[in-house]
Amino acid sequence: MVVRQYNEELKYLEKINPHCWKIKKGFQPNMNVEGVFYVNSTLEKLMLDELRNACRPGMTGGFLPGVKQIANVAALPGIVGRSVGLPDVHSGYGFAIGNMAAFDMSDPKSIVSPGGVGFDINCGVRLLRTNLHEKDVQPIKEQLAQSLFDHIPVGVGSKGIIPMNARDMEEALEMGMDWSLREGYVWAEDKEHCEEYGRMLNADPSKVSLRAKKRGLPQLGTLGAGNHYAEIQVVDEIYDKYAAGKMGLERIGQVCVMIHSGSRGFGHQVATDALVQMEKAMKRDKIETNDRQLACARINSVEGQDYLKAMAAAANFAWVNRSSMTFLTRQAFAKQFKMAPDDLDMHLIYDVSHNVAKIEEHIVDGKPKTLLVHRKV
Repeated sequence: MVVRQYNEELKYLEKINPHCWKIKKGFQPNMNVEGVFYVNSTLEKLMLDELRNACRPGMTGGFLPGVKQIANVAALPGIVGRSVGLPDVHSGYGFAIGNMAAFDMSDPKSIVSPGGVGFDINCGVRLLRTNLHEKDVQPIKEQLAQSLFDHIPVGVGSKGIIPMNARDMEEALEMGMDWSLREGYVWAEDKEHCEEYGRMLNADPSKVSLRAKKRGLPQLGTLGAGNHYAEIQVVDEIYDKYAAGKMGLERIGQVCVMIHSGSRGFGHQVATDALVQMEKAMKRDKIETNDRQLACARINSVEGQDYLKAMAAAANFAWVNRSSMTFLTRQAFAKQFKMAPDDLDMHLIYDVSHNVAKIEEHIVDGKPKTLLVHRKV
């Protein structure tokens, strides 16, 4: 194994402002663009310490591998701008977690990579407000927490209580939150506060394996495990009074609920299935990457298009899942406070995805371009 010296590694890293570092070409092989990542002083020290250790045989770290993954993504075909690492960047599968990259749709060599989306497709967060104050919840917080546990199944392999058959599954995968609206699980205005209005229009359930559908069928309305949560929160500080007021967050101590979850076993299976097909496509199209976890396919190949359609179906499943948990959360609060959810002002403020790839228009080098943007944050 070739081990570069600390000073040799460091010459490829340049601090361009107090919170931003540039990764120059050459840090990893075959980089097409530069990388960039954002850190505070604590993470900066961690990176430099790990860089010293990594230059000693047998030494590894947790932060530095994420930086190297940002650089490996910068070597993928068709990437434009920079490979970007956000402040939470750390080692992940293929892409670092906290890594974003965009690929030029007009470049026939451009790729789509499941590693740039993640296994939990359309994992995301949504925030509900209430008109309750912290003092209203404190006396019954244990009962309210238990009510949430009673309504929302949690844990690995948990099964949901939202009734769904195979036909419902097909429709939910295609319709996203429109299915939830039709079935009475969301308010019509919820869609207005959700990314993509809760539905990716290119979803095609026929591109999803039967195994993925079987895994997802019993899991609708379940939180899962790991870092997923349904959490009662309190407004602690208001930075922008005007913006907060527009969102209905008007006072310190106001009670909110945040839900963080994704597409459960369904999305995991969609990603697993795609990776198998893309490894074959890479051999056929002679695509080389610095890391086999960056398995990918040309965007316009059959494998690339099939993945994007299946990924969109998984994204729709995730929105239906979070919508179902929103319904259950509203029911839990209504039961405890003996008031209708509408009377409790339990409106959706936002729903934002952080594991997804989307086609977007951006300005690159002063010119508008259609890009496939991978977000794995």
